[in-house]
Amino acid sequence: MYYRVFFQVSMANEFLRQTAPESLAARGVGPTLAAQIQTYRAEARFLRALSYWHGIDFFADIPLVTENDQVGATAPQQSTRATIYAYLVAELNAIKADLPPAGDPKSYGRATGPAADMLLAELYLNDSVYTGTANWSAALSAAANVINSGAFGLASNYRYLFEADNDKNSSEIIFAIPEDGTRTQTYGSTNFLVHAQCGGSMDNKAYGIDGCWWGLRLKPQADSLFAAGDTRSGYFYTSGQTLGIADLSNFTQGYAAPKFTNIKSTGGPGSSSAFVDIDFPMFRLGEAYLIYAEAHVRGGGGTDSLALAYVNALRERAYGNTSGDITLPGLTLPFILAERGRELLWEAHRRTDLIRYGLFTGGSYLWAWKGNTLNGTTTALHLNRFPIPATELIANPNLKQNPGY
Repeated sequence: MYYRVFFQVSMANEFLRQTAPESLAARGVGPTLAAQIQTYRAEARFLRALSYWHGIDFFADIPLVTENDQVGATAPQQSTRATIYAYLVAELNAIKADLPPAGDPKSYGRATGPAADMLLAELYLNDSVYTGTANWSAALSAAANVINSGAFGLASNYRYLFEADNDKNSSEIIFAIPEDGTRTQTYGSTNFLVHAQCGGSMDNKAYGIDGCWWGLRLKPQADSLFAAGDTRSGYFYTSGQTLGIADLSNFTQGYAAPKFTNIKSTGGPGSSSAFVDIDFPMFRLGEAYLIYAEAHVRGGGGTDSLALAYVNALRERAYGNTSGDITLPGLTLPFILAERGRELLWEAHRRTDLIRYGLFTGGSYLWAWKGNTLNGTTTALHLNRFPIPATELIANPNLKQNPGY
């Protein structure tokens, strides 16, 4: 993960070096193309910010290297998490106006202004972790900017977000990682999610893939989040599967949860059974609703009515009616954490959420195999951060290992 972060940062930095105004002028680039490249430069800065967000979320204090740093000249200094956080906030606010317009089909899979606002919302939401000082009002405002942009709407069917044609069948996705079984082939991303969540007695053809990799299953605590009538758990596969997991290597222990499927909303398969067509919805409107609600409950402003309306919109989609609606006394932080667990399952948010709530380490919240024990056990606080790879510490004497490793 560490190397992926800095590989992507380095690619963005080099693009920015090669497209600096003086470089373009020296190459005779005309004003029309130069203006187009300015948009690309804003997108490169967004992608760099996205990688740095992942970097500080996982590793905290890491080097901050930009296009202004000479390649290979000196080993980079280690920056603080708070310093990089402040840099990202400034970068994202600076580039929003130069990003492609939201709502244009040609902008799908590219960073738009609302995508920058969504990344800002993620940063502000976790400000108490990254800097030690909460900024709930900024998180609410950034989420509101996304919601009020008018460029996005909730998918009419939750399943549309995770199928082979989700690029054409939903206006909910704010920023996607596009995948195409014919043109964009990888063994990671959603291709991994679909293949690895299949095994046991599951029929791989039912998910539009050429075979199962017998990997991912749910912990019992994830299954317990869902109540009767909540269709978001309708894809869970329980036939021949036990709820508990005593043997991690046995796929039939633990419910399978094939949320992503290489089948189109029309019922046909994707373009390839070996590599899926499903785009990964990194940012979507449903999460913007949940960020608004959480920031409001934590004192970030907004209104009770809007926070309730946003949460209930998700639950009405999940239940198919108003039977799952909640009222104001039920809009609590524990409820919102559980709702994020239901709505965003398999979408790479849970670790960050549990750290923000103070539950990822320690012993106040246990789950199966936490701390590598069957029923879960207390874990040390330093595990909220990953260790910096030893090879990096050897190569760069300016780096210090995270405490506890």
